[in-house]
Amino acid sequence: MGNLPPGLAGPVEVALAKAVEHLPGLHALPGGCVFEPKWDGYRAVIVRQGDEARLWSRQRKDLTDRFADIAAAAVRILPADCVVDGELVALDASGRLSFDQLQRRLVTSPASARRVAAAAPASYMAFDLLAAASVDIRTQRWATRRARLESLAVWEPPLQLSPVTRDVDEAREWLDLLPAAMGVEGLVVKGVSTRYAPGRRDWLKVKHRDTVEVIVGGVLGPIDHPEVVIAGRYHDGELVQVGRTVALTNAQAADLAAVLVPARRAHPWPDEIGVGRWARSGKTVPLTKVEPTVVAEVTADAALQAGAWRHPLRYLRHRPDLQPGDVDELR
Repeated sequence: MGNLPPGLAGPVEVALAKAVEHLPGLHALPGGCVFEPKWDGYRAVIVRQGDEARLWSRQRKDLTDRFADIAAAAVRILPADCVVDGELVALDASGRLSFDQLQRRLVTSPASARRVAAAAPASYMAFDLLAAASVDIRTQRWATRRARLESLAVWEPPLQLSPVTRDVDEAREWLDLLPAAMGVEGLVVKGVSTRYAPGRRDWLKVKHRDTVEVIVGGVLGPIDHPEVVIAGRYHDGELVQVGRTVALTNAQAADLAAVLVPARRAHPWPDEIGVGRWARSGKTVPLTKVEPTVVAEVTADAALQAGAWRHPLRYLRHRPDLQPGDVDELR
């Protein structure tokens, strides 16, 4: 059995991407740009060593027992003593990416993992090669690593190569079409002649954003100067939280404050809510509840879980021409 270099036997620190607003030009990064889909899933590194394969998350957690089917496929498809970077994804019945289905795999117990895997199969989209034949190749150019990744194995489901393009026009089509067709979040942009830099944000990411309407169910901060909008939509007659915005500008706060009314009757939301989308810290802040009569126009990316946006929304304006009944219901 070969020995993988230090830092590549697992867990593995991964390269990261910096968010940008617009798709960069062809020569924005060293050696020119290459464009890949930004999959809505879980980042995972496959460490294939000896007669086994292990999956490590970006947070350095071992995911192997939750995705034993992917690990088994990696043993079957990949040669020993290699390390592959990519994304775990799951598709729903319509062929769209389903973060909910993927989440089911993570929250299940190891004892139930096989049963859940059969009901919610996953795939792995490989996009980089960090080691081959026990040799660390992170210092090689992206173009060399990609060529070696493509020839590493006979790729077949559930392990697949993530597509790439160097054509800016094709990349724009992907950015316009793939989010609606598949639920892809956007694009990742890499420099053709760049090395793999663990922990650094040398890659770029461009997210597709749609304009949508939501109901203002509450705000953070005082009602006369709201700081963040807590957005809602109705589901079976109940107003449900579906996301929150980034901090409002002073002009946006003034625009919204002019139309907000304090909640007069029983409001379904709590008096305090967690900080951040998942409130991992356990810290809460007061929620200023308002009458759910104001419709706001926001932009949102494609990352959804149970109908709620996982990433912050961006407030654009309130819509006096719309009523709450005009807003799409949560499905």
